[in-house]
Amino acid sequence: NWIDDKEFDIPQVDTPPTLESILSQEGEDPIVLEDTCTLNTDNMDAQSCETSSVASSDSGDLAHLKRHKFTLIKMFCFWSLDRISSKIFHIFIQDKVDAGLPTAITMSGVIAVGTSHGLALVFDTNQALRLCLGSKTTGAEFGAVSALSINHDCSRLLCGFAKGQITMWDLANGKLLRTITDAHPPGTAILHVKFTDDPTVAISNDSGGSVFELTFRRVMGMRSCDSRCLFSGSKGEVCCIEPLRAPPDFTDHPIMCYSLLAMASLTKILVIGLKPTLNVWMTFPYTKTDPSSVPHLAWQFVPVQKMVNPILAFCKGDSIHFLLVSAQLNVQPTQHLFFAYCKTWINSCTLVLVDSHEKLHVVDRPSHEVLETQDLEQVQLVYNSQHFKSLATGGNVSQALALVGEKACYQSVSTHAGQIICLGTKVFFCLQRLDCLLKQEDFVEALTLAWSFHEGTAKAVVGLPGDPKKRKEAVSDKMAEILLQFAEYALKKCPEQGKIQVMGQHFQDVIPVLVEYCLLLQKVDLLFNQLYPRLLENMAAKGIFLESLETHIVANRLGHLSTAILRDLLAHYHDSGMMDSLERCIVHLDVTNLDIQQVIQICWNNQLYDAVIYIYNRGMNDYITPMEVSSAPRCCFIDEDVVMGNKLLVYLSCCLAGRAYPLGDIPEDLVVQVKNQVFEFLIRLHSGNSSQEEVVTFPFIRTLLHFDAREFLNVLAMTFDDFQNDKQALEYQQRIVDILLQLMVDNPDFTPSQVGGLFTFLARQLAKPNNTLFVNRKLFDQVLEFLCCPDDDSRHAERQQVLLELLQVGGVVQFNEEKLFTLAEKAAFYQICEFLYEKKHLYDGIIDCYLKDPLRKAEIFNYIHNLLSMPGYTSEEKNRVRHKVLQHIQVSGIHTNFLIGLSLFKDNFKFFSTPVL
Repeated sequence: NWIDDKEFDIPQVDTPPTLESILSQEGEDPIVLEDTCTLNTDNMDAQSCETSSVASSDSGDLAHLKRHKFTLIKMFCFWSLDRISSKIFHIFIQDKVDAGLPTAITMSGVIAVGTSHGLALVFDTNQALRLCLGSKTTGAEFGAVSALSINHDCSRLLCGFAKGQITMWDLANGKLLRTITDAHPPGTAILHVKFTDDPTVAISNDSGGSVFELTFRRVMGMRSCDSRCLFSGSKGEVCCIEPLRAPPDFTDHPIMCYSLLAMASLTKILVIGLKPTLNVWMTFPYTKTDPSSVPHLAWQFVPVQKMVNPILAFCKGDSIHFLLVSAQLNVQPTQHLFFAYCKTWINSCTLVLVDSHEKLHVVDRPSHEVLETQDLEQVQLVYNSQHFKSLATGGNVSQALALVGEKACYQSVSTHAGQIICLGTKVFFCLQRLDCLLKQEDFVEALTLAWSFHEGTAKAVVGLPGDPKKRKEAVSDKMAEILLQFAEYALKKCPEQGKIQVMGQHFQDVIPVLVEYCLLLQKVDLLFNQLYPRLLENMAAKGIFLESLETHIVANRLGHLSTAILRDLLAHYHDSGMMDSLERCIVHLDVTNLDIQQVIQICWNNQLYDAVIYIYNRGMNDYITPMEVSSAPRCCFIDEDVVMGNKLLVYLSCCLAGRAYPLGDIPEDLVVQVKNQVFEFLIRLHSGNSSQEEVVTFPFIRTLLHFDAREFLNVLAMTFDDFQNDKQALEYQQRIVDILLQLMVDNPDFTPSQVGGLFTFLARQLAKPNNTLFVNRKLFDQVLEFLCCPDDDSRHAERQQVLLELLQVGGVVQFNEEKLFTLAEKAAFYQICEFLYEKKHLYDGIIDCYLKDPLRKAEIFNYIHNLLSMPGYTSEEKNRVRHKVLQHIQVSGIHTNFLIGLSLFKDNFKFFSTPVL
């Protein structure tokens, strides 16, 4: 994985670029440098060279190490880094900062790398150097960085050093917050330092085998640190620690209140709780193992028996054990695997293990299956041997710990967000969860993860191009490969025999996912030119594919289909009887590729009226033919006609309002043309295919009136509301009104309600401020006499209600009020009389209306009460009402029911004498 300058045509750089020029080229934010020092390799102590891999034949050669390039590459991932960026990265670290060789790494929201010169380099997820923490003084005084830890919110970094010191840094601004020099006994190296979930507590482990709790305090602006020994190395040297840290979804898990800490000594595993008081919860002795084998610990929250609890995986030697810890702090072994690896979790089902021969293995925990194996020899892992031997402080450690330290690489492997990153003397190595998911044939999860890379929502992604456009291109290409693999997998795993439902369910779990991601990636060619031809081999897959398109077509994410796809879609939906779905698709598609005559015939035969209208409009730019066919002259309507008629009224409304049917808008340049065409259609004297003998005039308006006069008039009313100074439109308006009057007045085919509806519509139009309509007033008188005919007892309530609505919308101005009152009284239209009385404030007359109306006589008491209680009602008016009631009693006699009613409102009739009431 070394970069060949000739292969990539990279010119030689005689003068390395300045820091400013590098940053301006990359467009990155300024790097915060805290008193950065320049250290020479001539001043490197011997132990700084002992970080090479046991697989490196020349690891002890200082000159060779000085020539090593410190680059970041992706070995398991599907994309490669920009080689020029890697070159600049090398120049910056080696020649500008002289950070030394890498000694430790940790990854969270950022990547932190410790070096042999005591510096900590902090990179963002785009591999840009953000912070260089440390100085010449601290590097010379404290030695190499031996351990690193980032807290849960990625705001603090702890650095442990080869000579026993610990520093804390603010990752927001690169400020040094604490320098801790007395947390451990003198002469010991820091092997591990780790934050807990409590931001004020961390755990450290030194080369003496002791474990300490570090409590950070800040009082009156002064920062301090208290150290407490949790385990003394004199009782058995601890060489690995792992506090239980909860992922974001499990911070409220009951187990977290105990602040558990796992420790691995050379002879046993211990699990202790730091809260509420220090307590040992479990010890687990090792079986007989190789003294040189390195113990390892790793926590992971895992769903077990419908509960999610932490599992501690630990190993020493040739086996890995899993201990389940419940919320009640019951610790029990669950299973074990036989390997000789150091390890870490990727997710709850997957571990990554590195064996003593520097081979990396991806293992499925439930099945114990090794999913993948990779040789890490070329990575040349960084080992922690110098720190376990405490070479920087004189090498005062036990032989047992020094022996274990020969193969210790705790600080060279870090995991975060489903990724694992390994530190080598030449390269970083990053394995992503994506590859593991593909090995497990979990394509859906793999696509979900890849899409998070594509959108930039995944955290701690290493190796993707920083430029969003390049990142999306790289991920998009990989996702296309995964989609093709997924399709092949689905065809291969399809049941060869069994019910069609089983095959359908199999593809139902796959094909909608393929369609979804192809459209998200805007790879329509991949969907129709590669995936669809492969799925055609299976009829069940073909059907599921075509049905999966509907959701996206209706959502307007897929508007153009080839002729072949359209033909298959039409045939499948028609043969499957999915006509409603077919119609929903057609009205969202570009239909220019369709065999229009064939499709229209199918739509007419299956009453797909929306589709018929849409095809005529969009396919042939014809807005009139659908109305000609749908509104053929008729007076009686069957159920099918009712459906079509309702759609026709909506379509008519859309055309006159400039909207397309059933959705969208008519092209702006056609709006006026369509509106005029519709008006011309409505006012035709005869139908287009009429014979000379046809006597029915204005057939289209006549049919719409017979179908639903009220709704047709509502459509016209909404249209007329939009007319202002359009002379042509106003002419159409007058013409249509004349036709309506000609057709409906004195026509027994129309009911009083329909005729009254017409004049109500006209009254509203005439009442408008800028009205230009002309209606002969005699027609209103004619309608009044028609509605108030005393000799016609049929539809009495209907005729009265129609006339009342006409008056309420302003039609009263069209009538002579005396004549209106006389006709209403003769027709026993007491509500009309009430309307006129109320208009003149003759409330005592309203009482007569109530008393004479048998349908409303029982409501008189409420009316009288409300009337007499009305604010602003004068005493004189109230007395007239009271006398009207008294007059009724004197003339009609005292009826029990009436007296009962009056007794309810006796406070309003106190002037009556007691005998009367």
